[in-house]
Amino acid sequence: MNASQALAFIELHGVVLVSARGTVPTLTEAIAGAPIKGSWWGHPEGKHIFTVLGEVQEHDDILVCRLLAGKLTLVHRRLWPAVAVLAQARALPAAAAARVRQVHTAGGKHVNEETPFPQWLPPDAATAAAALDPDRARAALGL
Repeated sequence: MNASQALAFIELHGVVLVSARGTVPTLTEAIAGAPIKGSWWGHPEGKHIFTVLGEVQEHDDILVCRLLAGKLTLVHRRLWPAVAVLAQARALPAAAAARVRQVHTAGGKHVNEETPFPQWLPPDAATAAAALDPDRARAALGL
């Protein structure tokens, strides 16, 4: 699976986990084409998975957050209004609705930088959220 296919996978499902297992699909396993035992870093496709994840996480239509059980979750732009309505209603912990970006430091480390909700929310998603029922938002996100 390449980055374009991974983006289509996320768009299809709306919400996917990066590497954890849960009630929604896991992107690393979709990229690998099979379940992964242990860490995906040690998988024979680990470098490819890393490359695809990097491209997907930087895409403008993907929100990286900790929506599901505090695990890195990818949410397609079409569901951002659902995240917004639940965050505004305080039906989500603040950390679950914060945008997470991985930043590469000069020393070669990767650190997570978080942008709190609603600072990352574009105006069109905020407008759509105003018309969305919280119960429908929960259902759309699988919560």
